Amino acid sequence: MSILDNSGDSRRQFLIRSAACLGFAALGSPAALLAATPKEAKAEEVTPTEDLMREHGVLRRLMLIFDGIGSRLQGSAAFPPDPLIHATKLIRRFIQDYHEKDEEGFLFPRFEKAGKLVHLVKILKEQHEAGRKLIADLQGRATAANLGALGGREKILGLLNAFNRMYRPHAAWEDTVLYPAFRSVITPAEFDALGDVFERREQKLFGKDGFEKIVAEVAGLEQQLGHFELELFTPKV
Repeated sequence: MSILDNSGDSRRQFLIRSAACLGFAALGSPAALLAATPKEAKAEEVTPTEDLMREHGVLRRLMLIFDGIGSRLQGSAAFPPDPLIHATKLIRRFIQDYHEKDEEGFLFPRFEKAGKLVHLVKILKEQHEAGRKLIADLQGRATAANLGALGGREKILGLLNAFNRMYRPHAAWEDTVLYPAFRSVITPAEFDALGDVFERREQKLFGKDGFEKIVAEVAGLEQQLGHFELELFTPKV
């Protein structure tokens, strides 16, 4: 039967196809097609796992600050306590009391209930506890007297190295194993809702644009230590 057949059904099919073709032509490009979909607003939202990975970016920059402080402590000159105090407070406030609490409250229980990655979750929880002890020890030792004495500097340097040595693989395993598997233990609706929960918690604890404020605070510390520019980490080859 021709699409120009006089039957009512055929005429309707022809009109539907024609309208569809005109609609696609008006939109023009694949980008325009995507922009016209209802998913536009959703695409701008940060998913729960993306949110957690961004927070790992903050953690990694704080570990670079720990590296910088450690390098200074290997010298003979006394090092002021303020950068170390500030860095440990940021880790306590943003990573341990916020980021890790989200993992412990919303991710780990779902994996345990589903019986997936249970051993990994056990290790991650143990490392959270070990990290809190390391930070508490660093905060207790971050004094001018300790940083001015060889023995005190050596102890602090050991704690900085222990923290970074644990958290670099810790964050890497979460980014490449735990977070990618999270959708398998949560429904799509719960996953979407969790993004809103994370955002509300962030605003409650750190105010509007809380993540951006924390990043700016980290950047200020980097400037203070003299390694703010990314190009400083490029090797001379």
